[in-house]
Amino acid sequence: MERLDRLEAVQSMLLEIGRTSTSCSDIAEFVRAVHRALGRIMYAANFYVALSDREEGTVRFVYFVDEADEGPALNQPVRLASPDESPTAWVILNGQNLTMTAADFHARRDGGSFGAGSAAEHWIGCPLLDQQHVPLGAIVIQSYTPEHTYSSEDQALFAVIANHVSVALQSLQSMDRLERAVQERTARLAHEVAERRRAEQVQHALYQIADLSAGAHDTNVLMTSLHRIIGGLMVAENFMIGLFHPKTQDISIPYFVNQKQAAPPERRFPYDGKGMFSYLLTSKQPQLHDAGSLARLLSSGQVAEIPGSAGIASWMGAPMLVHDKPYGVLIVQSYDPATIYTKADLDLLAFIASHVAVAIARMEADRSMRRTKELLEEQNAALNSALTQLQQAQGELVRQEKLASLGELVAGVAHEINTPLGICVTATSHLVEELRLTREELAAGAMTEDSLNSFFEIVDQSLRIMTTNTQRAAALVRSFKQVAVDQSSGDIRSFNLRAYINEVLLSLQPKLKGRPIKVEVDCPPDLVMESFPGAVSQIVTNMVVNSLVHGFERDQPGHIAIRATLEGGTVAFSYTDDGAGMDKESLDKLFDPFFTTKRGSGGSGLGAHILFNLVTGALGGSVQVDSAPGQGLRYALSFPRSVRGEKLAA
Repeated sequence: MERLDRLEAVQSMLLEIGRTSTSCSDIAEFVRAVHRALGRIMYAANFYVALSDREEGTVRFVYFVDEADEGPALNQPVRLASPDESPTAWVILNGQNLTMTAADFHARRDGGSFGAGSAAEHWIGCPLLDQQHVPLGAIVIQSYTPEHTYSSEDQALFAVIANHVSVALQSLQSMDRLERAVQERTARLAHEVAERRRAEQVQHALYQIADLSAGAHDTNVLMTSLHRIIGGLMVAENFMIGLFHPKTQDISIPYFVNQKQAAPPERRFPYDGKGMFSYLLTSKQPQLHDAGSLARLLSSGQVAEIPGSAGIASWMGAPMLVHDKPYGVLIVQSYDPATIYTKADLDLLAFIASHVAVAIARMEADRSMRRTKELLEEQNAALNSALTQLQQAQGELVRQEKLASLGELVAGVAHEINTPLGICVTATSHLVEELRLTREELAAGAMTEDSLNSFFEIVDQSLRIMTTNTQRAAALVRSFKQVAVDQSSGDIRSFNLRAYINEVLLSLQPKLKGRPIKVEVDCPPDLVMESFPGAVSQIVTNMVVNSLVHGFERDQPGHIAIRATLEGGTVAFSYTDDGAGMDKESLDKLFDPFFTTKRGSGGSGLGAHILFNLVTGALGGSVQVDSAPGQGLRYALSFPRSVRGEKLAA
């Protein structure tokens, strides 16, 4: 009856193991329940479970209860010993049961080190095997007293229990791995969200800075707003701005906010390299300092004074540069030891400083353009006055010479005034167009120093031309002719087709990055066109983008081939991809406006339509297309190498 009761207890334990494994998600909690149940059928005062990671060569103890030893830290990976060093390692690496007595322990330890804990009177270890009989770990029970030893029946029962625990642990480990994966993924997503939110904040700050450069004409408003913008990105309670003036070679401080120091009475300093502002501009590098490094700068004589340096815990500054041209510096400092700036903060300040420099350059350019506009308006007023005088003179001449000489007078005046006024109108039209283009370039953020200097040279030349010719036209009658505008020469230039295609493809690298798409260009290196490069750029861009959107899936490898040859005066241009291709019905509608096979997935239906209009319109050529499902898409274009002759003939 005692044996029957024990078998019933064992059966009850196995059922409990099964139920616990389905209701419990924590491995340690499950093993604890197994330990409690095991104690009801045999001596289990000393019990532990170790799980191994064969690839990493480690083992971690998920549960450890022992009367004699404190045991290892739970769930901390430790090196998996060799079978000769540890009975637990022997069970895991051999995948077999192991039973040892005190005599066995002493015999092993006489020959060397075996096991890290106290020698047990009786020790039983069973491997935990998965379905492929690969060891997951080991389950161990032991006794330190001769009163508690394990019979052969105990050993057999423990092996059966180990098998059931193995099955349960496989399920729990899968759940545990899934939970860890979810936690890791959640942490990564949280980090990504934080990074995106940070990027959005920076982007919003850049938009605000750009708006300031376009609309803020008051210096105090500009500097206060800039402080507020930077304060939204980092702790910036102590903030200073220094501006460099190249004509006078000095530095002004239009904005100074410091918790422990009032603004200096003298806000203009010579650019001598001894002040901190001069030091930053001279180095042309953002710098991060603590109290110690600031003190070393002062003691070494590299700088003579640091504004608000007493008690500074952290300091950083960044020069405002545009193409190495200095515009000023931004400085942020902290007196609070809890606010210590990092390299990431310094990089952000340097990034903001570069955009502030661009904004200042734009403001200066805008002021210069306003002055130029005022000068143009004065010249236009003078021209209008001259024209009014000419009209009055014409009326007087008409009255004196009577109606009989009117035709001759008008013809003579038209002949005489045609050249000077034509030059004036042409110069004015050219200047207005240049002003419009410059404004658009400024608004687009593409203004450079070279383009601004080029604009000033055009203004200067145009004003000299208008001044000379308005003086010649002051005594003449207003012309009845108008100057025709040569529309063919504005956007045409010579360019190397192969180099230009490569430049376009380089600009498309952000779209090609991460896509297994290979782009091949085969074009003679000496093929020079005299045409519209903007049209060629738009055509190539639309072709590549259409292939990426419609021809290839995101991770699908593919090949794009662009080839061009010169046949007489005609360029034969072909574009081929090996993507999904199109059926005949879709191919017939390819150039129709707003037709797309990716409605709602990034396709507007205008890419091929614009391509067709550019080839047949601006380039004066023709286009053919060929495709079939699964056989990619091929464009065959033909257009003149030079459009100058065609435009002049038209």
